[in-house]
Amino acid sequence: MKRAAKTTWRFLRRLWRGVREWCGDAAYESYLRSKGANSRSSGPLSPSEFYVEQLNRRYSRPNRCC
Repeated sequence: MKRAAKTTWRFLRRLWRGVREWCGDAAYESYLRSKGANSRSSGPLSPSEFYVEQLNRRYSRPNRCC
């Protein structure tokens, strides 16, 4: 019974991590991990600065859909 519970919890953690990555909720954590690997430049952005930068990147490109 313990093994089944452990496997279930592992599955649920992976599912939750996948959902967070899919919806963009874990974007700041991913940014911090990549920033740690590339520590040549200045310190990491704060969470609010990161989200403003992310919004600027997303909406600064021309949209040719319509």
